[in-house]
Amino acid sequence: MRSSKSRSRSKSNRNRPQNSGGNVVNRVFDSSGPEGKVRGTPQQIIDKYNQLARDAQLGNDRVATENFQQHAEHYLRMLGEAMREMEQRREEQERQNRERQAERDRERADRDAQQAAQPQQQQAPRQDSSDEPAAQTAPTSPMMPPMPVDTSDADRSDNGDSGLVETPESKPAKPRARRKPKPKAQGDAPEAAE
Repeated sequence: MRSSKSRSRSKSNRNRPQNSGGNVVNRVFDSSGPEGKVRGTPQQIIDKYNQLARDAQLGNDRVATENFQQHAEHYLRMLGEAMREMEQRREEQERQNRERQAERDRERADRDAQQAAQPQQQQAPRQDSSDEPAAQTAPTSPMMPPMPVDTSDADRSDNGDSGLVETPESKPAKPRARRKPKPKAQGDAPEAAE
């Protein structure tokens, strides 16, 4: 008697459509041929049925030979179809990758053109001479709008107060005085000269 576990597995397998995406090339099939079940990937099943067809031909059994060849041909068609689908998917992915790369290249060229045009636009207001000095702008990336620079910091630096916290690295280095070598005592000299 069959266990309920194996029956439930086979039921769930029956509900799946045959062309359910998965990789047919590496999928394991159970083939019920005239000589019993043959299990394996499509290529293994093809090889097995071709071997059985050769054996039947050597035994002068034309009907069995034809039967095995038809089974092998069925799996050969399945394998060929799966390979064509895989090739089409690969070509589609390559096409999409080329389109994405072309789009990125166009965006990069547009961004470079904007960067080249932006310094010219920033220099143009500075060339105009007027009574008021033009507002200074900080350098920015091409994606960010120019930010005005606070010129009130320049007034503070004249007073010596820049508003920044002083760190040990920013302090001027103090000159270090060299140590004077200790005078050698006459009694400490080695007596190897005698």
